[in-house]
Amino acid sequence: MTAEDYRLVLAAIAGIALSIFLIIRIRLHPFVGLLCGAFTVGVLAGIPMTETADAVEKGAGAILGGTGLVVALGLGLGAMLQLSDGAGGLARSALRLSGVRGAPWASLFTALLIGLPLFFETGLVLLLPIVASAAAALPSGQNDDAAKLRLMLPALAGLSVVHALVPPHPGPLLAVDALGASLGLTLFYGLIVGIPTAIIAGPLLARFTAPGVKLSPPLLEPAKVDVATPSVGRALTAVLLPVVLIAAGQAVAMLPPDVAVYFQWLAWVSDPVIALLIAVLAALPLLFGRRIADREIQNAIWTEAMAPAGGILLAIGAGGALKQVLVSAGLSDMLVRVAAGGAISPLLLAWGVSVCIRLATGSATVATITTAGVMQGLVATSGVAPEWMVLAIGAGSLFFSHVNDPGFWLVKSYLGTDMPGTFKTWSIMETVVAVVGLLLVLVASSIF
Repeated sequence: MTAEDYRLVLAAIAGIALSIFLIIRIRLHPFVGLLCGAFTVGVLAGIPMTETADAVEKGAGAILGGTGLVVALGLGLGAMLQLSDGAGGLARSALRLSGVRGAPWASLFTALLIGLPLFFETGLVLLLPIVASAAAALPSGQNDDAAKLRLMLPALAGLSVVHALVPPHPGPLLAVDALGASLGLTLFYGLIVGIPTAIIAGPLLARFTAPGVKLSPPLLEPAKVDVATPSVGRALTAVLLPVVLIAAGQAVAMLPPDVAVYFQWLAWVSDPVIALLIAVLAALPLLFGRRIADREIQNAIWTEAMAPAGGILLAIGAGGALKQVLVSAGLSDMLVRVAAGGAISPLLLAWGVSVCIRLATGSATVATITTAGVMQGLVATSGVAPEWMVLAIGAGSLFFSHVNDPGFWLVKSYLGTDMPGTFKTWSIMETVVAVVGLLLVLVASSIF
């Protein structure tokens, strides 16, 4: 490495460290903290201020232009499932069928299913209070705090895994676009890696982390409007529709050309924005029936959806700005040179960079966006399949959630754990997901 490389590394470290300080100690919103970090990197790396400002605008604009609609539509679909109690009906049916012994596994697979089309925070708000209610209803003698956590933690594992590894979640979707990966293969590989990862980090790990953790009553409760709970079939259709449309569109590419020509419309509707828009339009009559025209319901849906959207979009945009400044400063080219020396696996390098940004910013999506941006050159020169790079970055983006992660406080509020208990359960679970996910990516990438 040259002196200029060391200057760049120190500039990146200083900018990210400043972001951490501003977010954690000064309590600034991640949007402001990340923007300050982006400008700090530019100044210390020797980029003129006007060029740094241009990079910030370019990075934020590119990310929000591609992701804003996906996030907004995903939050809208989540709000409908929450307000109609459709997700609640799915969860209760699964838990009722499983019985007490199978309840943790039902909790896990319900979370994997419900979490497929929804942003993590939305899935958490939808599912965890329902699972907590089911945990509270466990038979006498089997409903202590450890038993309740063994039911709730698998749901968190399922939601985390699909959020980081499976499109159409914004993080994997953006990484797919940035690295030129196949959306269909990434979804397929993400499920191959994600399901065993969720099993290990969910029901199996909870047996060791749940004992000794005390619970207090949850601080947060989900909103609901006065409508009849939709049937399980209707709710399931609303949940799976965007995933089916995306997967079907990708499958068209595998058909013979003379057959594929008749299914080109599937390629059009498989675009994530279009697929989610179709799902939102279909979910209205599926979940609310004839009451879809009620002003009260329409206002409740979009008020519930847009309340968290502003903060999420601002943080994502600032993450894109930081990414673009790091790329403009030459960090991507430097990582290519480091990996070209053969000193470290490109997948491991991508995972490590994602871990560092996750620890610094607290956002899995920001970590994925930033890392994917600086790894573009490495994918092009290393020969590693971009789908596996997407998954390695996604796994690293979950490493050790702590106090600078909004999800940490949301989980703490819904679980009813204290600070040490949240670290013991949630933070350790996220770390296990990150490490096991990486190991499975390394193994699977050598097979497929």
